[in-house]
Amino acid sequence: MSAYQPLLVRYRDFLPMDAETPILSLGEGSTPLVHAPNLAKQIGVAELWLKCESMNPTGSFKDRGMVLAVAKAKQAGAKCIMCASTGNTSSSAAAYARRAGLTAIVALPAGNVSMSKMAQTLMYGAKLLPVDGNFDAAMRLVREITDKLPIALVNSANPIRLEGQTTGAYEIVDDLGFVPDGVCLPIGNAGNLPAYWTGFKRYQEAGKSKGLPRMLGFEAEGCNAIMRGVPIENPETIATAIRVGNPVSWKKAEAARDESKGIIDCVSDPEILAMWRDLANVEGVFCEPASAAGVAGLKKMVAAGRSDKNGKYVAILTGHGLKDADNAKKAVGEVPAAVKAEFGAVRGWLESHL
Repeated sequence: MSAYQPLLVRYRDFLPMDAETPILSLGEGSTPLVHAPNLAKQIGVAELWLKCESMNPTGSFKDRGMVLAVAKAKQAGAKCIMCASTGNTSSSAAAYARRAGLTAIVALPAGNVSMSKMAQTLMYGAKLLPVDGNFDAAMRLVREITDKLPIALVNSANPIRLEGQTTGAYEIVDDLGFVPDGVCLPIGNAGNLPAYWTGFKRYQEAGKSKGLPRMLGFEAEGCNAIMRGVPIENPETIATAIRVGNPVSWKKAEAARDESKGIIDCVSDPEILAMWRDLANVEGVFCEPASAAGVAGLKKMVAAGRSDKNGKYVAILTGHGLKDADNAKKAVGEVPAAVKAEFGAVRGWLESHL
């Protein structure tokens, strides 16, 4: 029998649950913490681990918060849930809604979401609402609808979502046996950074760990609203999962940064794409471009002398590379031409390629 425990069981004492909360699960959590010595050496830090949230059931970190948000929505009697999304939230909401027997409606910014994510969302049976506008427009619309109609909001504006995401911090401590010096994350809607910070603080208060990490969050340069201090009307980045111009958890992220003596900075698209390739080529880890922002940011900070070269770091890789197959195809180029199926031809190929 498997030793796996549903996330809502494993960390029940640290979550807002009661006897009536349904134990919903698709096998979320318990994601790998992959040691990355090659990349650590390349970046210039003592130790680096990659928290591969891509191994959650729908391929992203969203499942941690969504399982709790949907369970609590079902407990409250909801029949329908709704979210705005750049892709990962939509597929997670759709999957857990289906599991719980609820209807999911997802508002997506038309033309600005990976086709891989849209297809995944539709496969789970969600009702797709393409919005003529960007993510922030979709988010405003969803908030208005869920305020006025009996439909449960499952974006990170719902604090229950962030409670579920604290479990990533608990797992890091449980798996490492200590608290890292820093935790690096990409920033889109900015909920993950304060969620992890809350988790680390809560574990320390419960006597489950000693010390706290610095929280290091990184926006994409074309949508770095927190760094600029003003919302960005038309956010742009190759990393669609963090293409957000007015983060919902903006103030919470700033508070977590300040409390942890951390950093919120940004990285350019070329820096994101370079680290995206390095994660795959150097460590064999394939994530979506947005996931690489945290590691790219760490590299930038170390080079600038703003992070400890002797430090031990964990980078949160938020989504799987297959979430953005379109950009992956562009990155690798054309499929090589066929080689004749005979020894001489293959030997010639080997001599020219090895």
